[in-house]
Amino acid sequence: MNEFAGSLAGRFIVIDGPDGAGKTTQLRSLREYLTALGCRVAVVIDPGTTKIGQKIRSLLLDRDNGEIGPMCETLLFMASRAQLVYERVRPALEQGKVVLCDRFVTATIAYQGASGVDHGTILKLAEIAIEGTWPDLTLILNLPVKEGFNRLGVDRARLKRPQDEEMQRISGPKKRSQAGPRQLFLFGDRMESRSSNFHRRVVEIFKELHSYYPGKVRYVDGVGTEEEVFSRLTAELAKEFSP
Repeated sequence: MNEFAGSLAGRFIVIDGPDGAGKTTQLRSLREYLTALGCRVAVVIDPGTTKIGQKIRSLLLDRDNGEIGPMCETLLFMASRAQLVYERVRPALEQGKVVLCDRFVTATIAYQGASGVDHGTILKLAEIAIEGTWPDLTLILNLPVKEGFNRLGVDRARLKRPQDEEMQRISGPKKRSQAGPRQLFLFGDRMESRSSNFHRRVVEIFKELHSYYPGKVRYVDGVGTEEEVFSRLTAELAKEFSP
């Protein structure tokens, strides 16, 4: 293990950004990169990963659940996050692993903030939920709403993979269900199916939150090929943690 890899031991790193920014793709590439360097890596998804978190995730993203109030959404995200930190994040950090997280409190500030919840309230609730386990570094992938929608195939007809497929892309393939081929969900999940104005506000909040968010926030240009974006991401990581 080289010095850079050693400096990452026990670090909590979050990748966040608007829909279509490529978080999951970049997180997977980062896991492979850090593993090759000799790091022990734990990957988690927020909300999700734990059994409780997966149930809350399904509740939050299922369009059939209709309207959920912004504060109710916020509290549900925090409940899932509390379990994630307790069950997976904190133990992995104590073992000296690098924890890579797909979304975290920054996402709640952006999405529920765009619905009207004050960021100060969200931060207070987060402090209670995560008990001070803030990321060492949060990397926000910057991407215009139009570009993100293009990547998702949004043209008034949205296509979204099933929720458990996001887990598969990180944790590896599972056996195909006997129920038949995977289905595609039209029009996206509850968050993705909101108006373009909502998503533009989300992007703006992501750009602003570095001024008040606990811990370090760095921005990575999400426009370009996967390789180009990954090069920028690892450059930011090196700036922060190189000995």
